[in-house]
Amino acid sequence: MSRRSLRTRMILLSALATLAALALAGWTMAGVLGRVVVGGIDQRLDAQLAVLASAVRDDGSVDRARLAARQGSLAAGPGWRWRIETPDGTIGSGDVPVLHTPLPGVADPRLPPLPPTPLDGEDDHGRVHARRLVLTSDRGAVTLTAAAPGRVIGRPIRDALLPLATVIVALAVIFALAAWLQLRFALRPLATLVGQIAAIRRGERDAVDEAQPQELQPLATELNALAAANAATLAAARQSSANLAHALKTPVATLALTLEPDSAEAAQVRRIEGVIRHALARARAVAINQRARTKIAPVAADVAGVITTLRPAIATRLEVPEGLQVAIDAHDLADILGNLLDNAARHARSIVTVTAAPSPPGAVRVTIEDDGPGVPADRRDQVLQPGVRLDEGPAGDGFGLAIVRDLLALYGGSLALEDSSLGGLRVVLHCPDGRG
Repeated sequence: MSRRSLRTRMILLSALATLAALALAGWTMAGVLGRVVVGGIDQRLDAQLAVLASAVRDDGSVDRARLAARQGSLAAGPGWRWRIETPDGTIGSGDVPVLHTPLPGVADPRLPPLPPTPLDGEDDHGRVHARRLVLTSDRGAVTLTAAAPGRVIGRPIRDALLPLATVIVALAVIFALAAWLQLRFALRPLATLVGQIAAIRRGERDAVDEAQPQELQPLATELNALAAANAATLAAARQSSANLAHALKTPVATLALTLEPDSAEAAQVRRIEGVIRHALARARAVAINQRARTKIAPVAADVAGVITTLRPAIATRLEVPEGLQVAIDAHDLADILGNLLDNAARHARSIVTVTAAPSPPGAVRVTIEDDGPGVPADRRDQVLQPGVRLDEGPAGDGFGLAIVRDLLALYGGSLALEDSSLGGLRVVLHCPDGRG
């Protein structure tokens, strides 16, 4: 996925937020678990301190018999230790390590006993956690210490953290999957909208559906407004082109009727008419309907019918599959075929053929052939230039092939001239089918 992808950004943000949340939750739960375990150990140590305190007399001495009677409650296991420090000396475990928490000041007998103080230290086996209680006596302070090995705290925490970590990992996987599914379904309307816009570009739709989620509905509305505005602009441009063509062609045609067909003036009028047609064809560049889809067969049949009427001696044969279409406006396709069929019929001896077939990828091949004299290979580039003619007959202005070539180029197509199997010229058109 690209770094510019919205899906990538949203997944990364979701992943980072999920990891941060799970890390915070794990840290918080580990802290709570540690406090719970330490609290339980502190309760056991406080119970041992209570046993030790019950053996201390008011004068600070230790009732050893009583202490011995309760010795069993002090033996919690290896590493558990205790000690009583009195003015007369020390009783208890001799290996209590140095504990780092500062001791409180000497207890004042006039004040209530201080609460047990938590202490921490280390011995040869690792961490030691202890509780210390200072009692007052007639002869001074008596210090009681009960210590537990660090493993009794660390082991329960580790045992609990392993399943906790497993749960956190499982939650991370679930959240990641949920985020992926959420994005997949949340972005589906956007993908649908993109598909509809592509369909508009291909000419398969006129507008996108405006029944969109709340966040996309304004975008759909604006897209439809833009498509409608473009269509209106295109229609206005095409209408202006048609109006200009009519305004220019009518006076020129009227002028041509007043002249002798073979006169030099008539030849100049025909040349003017060709220039006008060529200029108007190039002007269509601003009005080309790239979304048009036109079936070839009916347009070819209409044009062939006109050619047959004008030149009844020339047979026109069509081999165009029904339903085959090109991405060319119907009027422009009629103009293209009209120029080519008229040109072929003027030079043909007896027949003109039109064939069409799909030409993958994304194109349609249209071929117009005649059985006339043809065009020499070394002159074919020349006849594609505006106003150039190889024959000296009165008909024609030398602009037909140039107009066809320019119109096809506007739609992304091309034109080629070849030798025909009928003996004359073969004009091959490669037209876009609009499916790409």
